[in-house]
Amino acid sequence: MRKQQDRPPPIAGLTIVITGASSGIGAAAARQLARAGATVCLVARRADELRRLRAEIVAAGGCAYDYAADLADPAALETCATRLLDEHARIDVLINNAGRSIRRLLRESLERPHDFERTMQINYFAAVRLTLRLLPRMLEQGAGQIVNVSSVAALMTPPRFAAYQASKSALDAFSRSLRIELRASGIDVSQINYPLVKTSMTAPTRAYNYLPQMEVDAAARWIFDAVQKRSARRTTVLATTVQIAVALFPGPTLRLLAAYYQHRADCLAKLMQKDAQAPSS
Repeated sequence: MRKQQDRPPPIAGLTIVITGASSGIGAAAARQLARAGATVCLVARRADELRRLRAEIVAAGGCAYDYAADLADPAALETCATRLLDEHARIDVLINNAGRSIRRLLRESLERPHDFERTMQINYFAAVRLTLRLLPRMLEQGAGQIVNVSSVAALMTPPRFAAYQASKSALDAFSRSLRIELRASGIDVSQINYPLVKTSMTAPTRAYNYLPQMEVDAAARWIFDAVQKRSARRTTVLATTVQIAVALFPGPTLRLLAAYYQHRADCLAKLMQKDAQAPSS
């Protein structure tokens, strides 16, 4: 059992597995952690991007390995996990960052149950499967950390994201259970509930151009800090406030949220219409 006064190990020398590492937050976090001396194991579907990122990290003096795998495919995930365990004597940190989002009204998903199945497959089941495969190594070591990447959507319930919110809420609940059950084993669990981040996943949605977006490097720093400090959760003050309000006053708070989101949607629609009608220069 780890003593409460023990400090987390330094990042240098850690072997860190990062999923969704081919671009965005995952790639930026891999660069930051590698610069701090960690060995980063890059996992994602796109093999070419992973190889380029690995070459970049190695050229900068870091240590990286690439593992191309579609984590939504249980067989591919199993193969990836086996390779990770075979090729690395230690697995110190697992960062479940891979994910997908679907922005669609519920009434437009009435005949699309696969919207929910696909988001659960990668956002929740893949993270759970990989955790369960790598966790025995951490238990043998008597130390380790799991970082699960979530969203403020799981705390603030914005419309059009029911499938995404459900998958991330499941991941949040899994994270809390893991942290409670594993604490005595020397294994920490951190969850990160990000606000909107400027990535390729948000780029196709034009409305996001009118909303504040966190820069990728700043978002990656949250992962870096979570590994360094072993914090239970990182999110925004607003998301925390909404979560508390929903817990204490669910009816009134959800009514206020519904009104707020409708007002915001109306404002965004007007801005987009105004820009569309503006003469091009």
